[in-house]
Order: sequence, then structure tokens, then C-alpha cells
Amino acid sequence: MRWRRALYAAALVAAASFAVVAVLLWRNPYGLVLADFHRQRIAAGLSRDSLVLDEHRWVYAYSNEAPAGAPTLVLVHGFTGSKENWYPLAQRLRGRYRLLIPDLPGWGESQRRDGGDYGFVAQSARLARFIERVARPQGGEVVLIGHSMGGGIAALTAARYPREVDRLGLLDAAGVRFRDNRFGIEVLAGRNPFAVHDGASLQRYLDTVFFDAAAKPTIPWPADAIYIARRKRDAAFEQAVLNRIGRGPERFLPGEEAQRIRQPALLLWCRQDAVIDASAMALYAARMPQARRVLLDGCGHMSLMERPDAVAQAVAALAGPP
Repeated sequence: MRWRRALYAAALVAAASFAVVAVLLWRNPYGLVLADFHRQRIAAGLSRDSLVLDEHRWVYAYSNEAPAGAPTLVLVHGFTGSKENWYPLAQRLRGRYRLLIPDLPGWGESQRRDGGDYGFVAQSARLARFIERVARPQGGEVVLIGHSMGGGIAALTAARYPREVDRLGLLDAAGVRFRDNRFGIEVLAGRNPFAVHDGASLQRYLDTVFFDAAAKPTIPWPADAIYIARRKRDAAFEQAVLNRIGRGPERFLPGEEAQRIRQPALLLWCRQDAVIDASAMALYAARMPQARRVLLDGCGHMSLMERPDAVAQAVAALAGPP
């Protein structure tokens, strides 16, 4: 009889727990995705913090576990991305360098303002102030690493705010007129090749940004439906950003101003990148002759997730010894 009472009690606890989770998901379905992001951050050994800067609340992951005077790496995500994209790389760099991994304003957990400007120019100015406020007080050099859209923002930040950036890394970076591919043609035609509105478009999105099938994430039910719903709500915002960084007058500004970049630099691409064609690396290199070039094979647009060991090695070579 005792084991029956214990089993009954356990069933009641499980039912109550399920009910609590169900209510929380009903109130905030995206909380399930955020809970998994929390799990990933803890697994990567990172903490979380926030601050209000220029009327935007920034949320960022960080690690101060590093030797005294170690460089601070500021890692900036791309279009439709978030700080979580950097966690595989962070696991390989934590302990050697201080890490600051923000959600850019408008993206992830950071604040978005209706009608706000989230193009290259506005975001580079915000990023410079974030570095000044959060990274510089840590001491040591600031190494700014940007991926995709974040690469264009990082390039413009290094060019326009050189006192805030000691070294620069561009991974599969936007901001130059690369060789035509399907992604670029669709952007110029006014479409969003990353748009997600159902299961098929979600799979197409993942197939576009990832080349290595082993690195491609799986999004199980019900997280897939929750993620799709979030991306549908973000559709107008994504188009507004593309209007600035993909079709507007500032779309090639990072590449044009890259000739002003004097800091030691890294250019890293994947040969099979179907988003920012690898021809972009040579265009940046022509304006940044001091940059070391690394071309990886067997990966697509998400080099930081598909080849984190190789990317970590290249970033460590740029940042120098801790």
C-alpha cells in the first residue's frame, strides 16, 4: 500500500508540474525557447546581464573568467540571429578571454522600438557605445568579431570608432557587392530569403544557412511551432532591416569604409556559404591588406557553429595570447 501512495503522490506532483508548465506556455509560448537558450548558456559557462543604453535595453551573455589583462572578445550576431549562435565558440574560448556576447538592439532579448533604425550606421554607433560602456572598463584590448550582418556592423564600427576597437574579425560578413547568388538576387528583388512562416520555409531557412548536415540544428515539436510563430510576427521587422542593409543606400557602406580600418584583422569565410558568397572575402581583403584570410571548406554561412574549432583557432590567432 505504501508504494501505491508514493506512486499516487508522484502522479499528483507530475500533474501539477504539467499544469504549471502548460499555464506558463499559454501565457508566453516563446518561454519554452528561452528556457532552452538558458540551458545552452549555462552549458557554455556564461552569465547573463542587461543594461539600458541610448533608450534600448541590451541583454548580453558574458564570461569574466580569464587571466588578468586578457583581451575582451565582443561577439556580434547576424541577421535573424542572436547571442546564442556564439555559444559553441564561447565554450572553446572561455577561460582564455573575457567574453561579451550581446543581442543587438531589435534582436533576441534586447529591446526593439517601433519605427527604429536598425541598419548598419545606427547599429554601429550603438555598438561603439556598448563597447565603451561595458568592454573598455574591463581593461585589455577589445577584439570585435562580427558575423554576417554583424560583420558589416563590426566593420563600420572599427572604421568610424577606431578608439573602441583594437582588433577586428569578420566572419562571412555582409556589406560588399559579392558575386550574385540566389540569396542576393532575392534580396534585391524585395524578398526576404530568410522568411519563416511554416515548416517547409523553416527547413529551407536552415538548409540555406547550414551546409554541414551534422551541424544543422533540429527543432522538435512544440518548439518548432513556437519559433515559426515568432518569426511570422517578426516578418515586417526583418523586411525593414533588409531594406536598409540589403537594398538601401548603406548596404555597401561597410565595404566602402573598410579602407579606413587600420587595426589587425581577420577575414574568415566558408567556401560553401550560400548567403554571403566567399567572393566577399577578396573584396574586403582589397581594402584591408593587413587582414589574415582564412577560407574553410565543408561549411556554409554559419561557420561559428559548423566549424567552431577552426574558428576558435583563427580568433585566438587574431586576439593573441591571453
